[in-house]
This record gives sequence, C-alpha cells and structure tokens, in this order.
Amino acid sequence: MEAAESYIGSEQHLEVRTPERDTQEMQDVLSRCLPLFYRRAHRHLGNAADAEDAVQDALLSAYKHLDQFKGQAQMSTWLTAIVTNSALMQLRRRPRQTHLSLDERFAEEQGNPLAERLAHQGPNPEDECQNAELHGRLMQFVSQLSPPLRNAFHLRALDGLTTSEAAHILGVPDGTVKARLARARAKLKRLMQRG
Repeated sequence: MEAAESYIGSEQHLEVRTPERDTQEMQDVLSRCLPLFYRRAHRHLGNAADAEDAVQDALLSAYKHLDQFKGQAQMSTWLTAIVTNSALMQLRRRPRQTHLSLDERFAEEQGNPLAERLAHQGPNPEDECQNAELHGRLMQFVSQLSPPLRNAFHLRALDGLTTSEAAHILGVPDGTVKARLARARAKLKRLMQRG
C-alpha cells in the first residue's frame, strides 16, 4: 500500500508513522520552535525560570508519549499545546497569594491605609475595553490576509519573533519575511480604512 503524502504548512506528514520518523520530526521542530515555546510559557507564567521548567517538563512528557502523536496535526501544534498545558499546570500548582486588606493600617505605618499609598499603574476599564475591541477587529482583518502574509504577520507582529526566527520557521529567506510583513501591513491598513 502506498503512503499518501499530505503537506500541512511547512511540515511533511505521512499516513504511516514510525517512531524514528516522529523522533526526527520532533528534533526538527525543536530546532525551529524552541524560542517560541519559551515565549509561550513565559507569557503564562511571567518568569523566565518557571517558563524554562515548564518547557522542560513539557518536552520530556512529549518525548515519553511520542507514540501518542497521530499525525493529525503538525508536530509543532501538538508540542505547543503540551507546552501551554504544562505552563498552566505549573500555574495551578503555585501557592495562592496572601491577601491584605487595603483598608487595614499596619503597626509601623499609622498614617494612611494601604489603598491610599498604592498608585494605579494599569489601564482603566474603559481603555481595556477599547483595546479588546480594537484587538478583535484587528484579528478579523488579519484573518482576511492570504496564508503567507498572515503567517509572516502573526510570527513577527503578534508573537514578537525576529525576522530571522520567523524566516527559519517559515523556511524562507529573511527578505521574503520582510516583504510579506510589509504587504500584510499595507493590506491591513487598507482594510481598516474601509472598515
């Protein structure tokens, strides 16, 4: 029986999977996407040391359960989901934060309550709502881009990868990523002006 080849994105998948092929594919994905996995974990955990632990736990778990990878999605997608789940599990295991009353006065601080000494540094609810709405509209416009432009825009502008990292993941030269990003931004600008 011939193995039918199917291409999804830039990764090749065969219907007939072997442990050696999966191991090699996992190594290839890791060589390209490891910085992306660290950034993904860091986004959830907010600290580099915890992100490294989560990625290490995730990759160990993925390697142990490599036989469960069925090839129905890209290996990078499968690994990203494992990294995300590992980071979220680590977040759940963190000890709960202690809570202080903002109205309570402390022994050494007989003056103002804690609430009056804290400065608000975050955006107000109106700004958060406006930013969420703007982000939602931007995502609608991004979904209208062609896949090459959308992938380049997503990796560079949304995931924060460098041009070289994005080029490596997409398997194209740096100049191609720059050109696609420029075309994506120009098209998004036209779409936003119409919308």
